[in-house]
Amino acid sequence: MAAGTIHTDFTRGFIRAEVIAYEDLIRCGSLAQGRKEGVLRSEGKTYEVKDGDVINFLINT
Repeated sequence: MAAGTIHTDFTRGFIRAEVIAYEDLIRCGSLAQGRKEGVLRSEGKTYEVKDGDVINFLINT
């Protein structure tokens, strides 16, 4: 829902959000490495963003 306030396409075409903690991203060096190490996770529309989250939104436009 928060993403929808940034742009309405997020609300209409939301697929999922890939979330990683900032500290984990710095340690891993990339989202791909975070995925390999199991610290990048997929979240749905009900996920509550936490301080320090880095989020890659996947949307269908």
